[in-house]
Amino acid sequence: MKKYKFTINGNEYETEILNIEDNVAEIDVNGSIYKVELTTEIKTQKTPKLVRPKAVPSTDSHPSVAKTSSPSAPKGSGTIKSPLPGTILDIFIKEGDEVKRGQKVLMLEAMKMENNIEADKDGKVVAIHKQKGDAVMEGDILITIE
Repeated sequence: MKKYKFTINGNEYETEILNIEDNVAEIDVNGSIYKVELTTEIKTQKTPKLVRPKAVPSTDSHPSVAKTSSPSAPKGSGTIKSPLPGTILDIFIKEGDEVKRGQKVLMLEAMKMENNIEADKDGKVVAIHKQKGDAVMEGDILITIE
């Protein structure tokens, strides 16, 4: 493991720590092996474990979970927001259409992947705020449902 040179009262000693288990060290001193008991136990360092909370997107729209509207929004209406930056590839509904929770309303390309955006509540489409080919940022309002 480690080698040391000591001079005690004019005598030189070459030592090597061969092994350490719990609080007992096996040491070679000038060819003689000794077992030495240590007064404090040597503890191995552990790498700290990084714990992160599970990330949940604020604009997540899961078909089985109905979202509530903000207090400032008109009562009974809700919005579908972009979950990530991308480009709108296709819109599957028109203003005035009735939609059901979980129904696919548009397709968004983000990071070279197509993402289906679904309605998060039942209702009537009041407004479509973006058009096919528009670039959107995360959190942009795409559709308003009443």
